[in-house]
Amino acid sequence: MSADQDSGSVLPVRTNRYRRTGRHSSPHQLSLPSDSPALVIAVPGSARPESEDIAVRIADMAAASCHGAEILIGFLRGNQDHLEDVLDSLASRDGSLAGVVVPLLAFPNPEADEAIFDAVSGAEAPLLIADHLGPHPLLAEALHARLADAGLARASRVGRISIVTETTTDGVIVGAVGGEAAVQAAEVVAVLLASRLTTPVAAASLTDPGSIKDAAAQLLQAVPRVALAPCMIGPELTSGTLEAIAALTSTESAPPLGSHSAIGQLVAIRYGAALADPNVASMVAEGKGESAATPAPPVRNGAAPPAPPAAAPPAATASASDGEPAAAPSNGGATPASATRDGDAEALPTSAPPAGKTAP
Repeated sequence: MSADQDSGSVLPVRTNRYRRTGRHSSPHQLSLPSDSPALVIAVPGSARPESEDIAVRIADMAAASCHGAEILIGFLRGNQDHLEDVLDSLASRDGSLAGVVVPLLAFPNPEADEAIFDAVSGAEAPLLIADHLGPHPLLAEALHARLADAGLARASRVGRISIVTETTTDGVIVGAVGGEAAVQAAEVVAVLLASRLTTPVAAASLTDPGSIKDAAAQLLQAVPRVALAPCMIGPELTSGTLEAIAALTSTESAPPLGSHSAIGQLVAIRYGAALADPNVASMVAEGKGESAATPAPPVRNGAAPPAPPAAAPPAATASASDGEPAAAPSNGGATPASATRDGDAEALPTSAPPAGKTAP
């Protein structure tokens, strides 16, 4: 919970640091000082050509939103551009924050999260791990676009107004890479996607074919056809895995999100949300020898990574009428070489509608 949020409050508190001013400001367009920490994109897997291409495109989009920030890419496996090597190249200015690591993950992934934590814990410079990209309305927007690209849905949302039109599929499964926590987060995106498509949507795990089959069976009780919408960027699974899942479960599949513009925007949003944490301001002030308005939490170097949660935390019940996501409460302050997370997710519902029903 953020230091500027009442512990008894349910609603998140929006902060204004690193945001552009003006009536038409966008959450992904950041106004950054010249000494901003580097934005490090942590990419699952190794530096394969297809993964490199996706990561570079996303980095370019994030750079357009984070003018002045150094954008780096680190992979969790392999010997080329490994995340540990990238982090070792960062140097701290006067002990201030050297970089913010943004996982290129839509939802929690225990294996990848632990690898990122270990890399950050072993770095000498002070670093911060940002939150996962989702759940967020931009993910539902990107999924809608990918379904439309595959001919499985129609692009029918204009000016934030959902227009009901006939779609080429009757039900959709939002596939998440990970376990129970990832599926629970995907359920939030499923609700948002259902409101866009006006069709039943369920969430399931892409790493568990049985989960996909169960979700398909549930939807097929109410609709005749089901499609798979992988809520993943691409490097999370090896080539051919999605095709195998679709064949095994007898479902048509949309392509991964890849370098959709929403992903680049979300990377910038997570970076900005991490910098907006008051504890980061305290850390920078202490590094420059200034008096901090908010005391920084105790430093925990090399702390053990937190165990994956058994259940996702309850989402806040706020909504953003202007379409701009509200900042979520942070889950901890920035501490040197510790895996602290911070996010900026919009307050969203926590479960998908049952089969045969659509979100209002």
